[in-house]
Amino acid sequence: MSMIEIKRPQELARLRRLALAAQGLLQAQPYGRGLAGARRAVNHIGYVQIDTISVVERAHHHVLHSRVPEFKPAMTNQMLLDRDIFEYWAHAAAFLPIADFRFSLPYKHALKSGQTHWYRTRDKKLMGELLARIRSDGPLRSRDVETDTTKRGGWWDWKPAKKALEQMYMEGDLMVSDREGFQKTYDLTERVLPSHVNAQMPSMEEFAAHIVDQQLRCHGFASLKGLVYQRRNAELRKAVRALINERLAQRALEQVKVSSGEVFLVETGALERPLPRLKSRMLILSPFDNSVIQRERLKALFQYDYQLECYVPAAKRQYGYFCLPLLYRDDFIGRMDCKAHRKVSHLEIKSLHFEQHNFDEELIITAFVDAITRFCHFQECDSVSLTKADPKHLTQRLRNELAPLGTSL
Repeated sequence: MSMIEIKRPQELARLRRLALAAQGLLQAQPYGRGLAGARRAVNHIGYVQIDTISVVERAHHHVLHSRVPEFKPAMTNQMLLDRDIFEYWAHAAAFLPIADFRFSLPYKHALKSGQTHWYRTRDKKLMGELLARIRSDGPLRSRDVETDTTKRGGWWDWKPAKKALEQMYMEGDLMVSDREGFQKTYDLTERVLPSHVNAQMPSMEEFAAHIVDQQLRCHGFASLKGLVYQRRNAELRKAVRALINERLAQRALEQVKVSSGEVFLVETGALERPLPRLKSRMLILSPFDNSVIQRERLKALFQYDYQLECYVPAAKRQYGYFCLPLLYRDDFIGRMDCKAHRKVSHLEIKSLHFEQHNFDEELIITAFVDAITRFCHFQECDSVSLTKADPKHLTQRLRNELAPLGTSL
């Protein structure tokens, strides 16, 4: 089997552009605008991760904001209500295209058959009672259920009714029909799922083809490890490997090797396709953005070593609690730790770090100010401040550039 070795900088640059274009991060409006654009974006990138951290606008809104002009956070729940998307588990809790519903069934079947997701023990009596109540009385929120449990803690201390509802949701008897912030409303799957949606259990070969086709579409290329990222189903992994070998033998796929030694699979001829031109634009991305979530791929392709440090003890953090990756043209050039103070509509940039790069400093500053202006609007903040920047000589210059934003936002 042939192997394309990426050795020259311009070859790596083309590979990067292919990845970013496939993610919709090079074009101004790759999927259109507003609600219609958000629908197309989710269908293309395959999932949007749901996250609870709220120091800035939540990840599931942030991912769409980065790709869809005129996107508003309320549009996410509107897509859920319109049944354009559904909520389930990908490698984490996520919104997924409703057309992909059938590919959630293997995991649901495994959980029903005894595989553990969160809970080793299940209160089947309570699950049956709640299911009967929803069937007779309609959709239910966990807070609507009376309970004798008074001790409340983190998610591991959820009251019994919440655990029972979540288990039935994970097993597929229930779906999330609506959301109010992080308060889910559950209903019977047959009442939520539109009748036109394919709900047939896929074969393992169909599931493998879905994963491979989706990953090549939304990433441009993928490693074998990346194709089955966070999927522990041995049979599925075997089917994916067999499909890859078949497509390589048919020359429908070819292999690309980068300097780190990592090998990626790409559709034959993809590296010769026309790609969007690069613009001097900066994007402030979510730590949970689809383009950065696979850290090894990110490091191999962009030499960008990124770690989300909110899970790191405070004393060991290098860049801050919730650093956001900064993408400029086709390169990840920095990270920004910030917090939106919503009561006073103020965005506090706690630290701003730029990696070593060969870009013109003036262009970087201009692009950052443009990006932070858009980001402030998205956060509904009308002022912004900067505590420190690295390199240090940029701190005062950036403060001067950001100062007028308090009156112009």
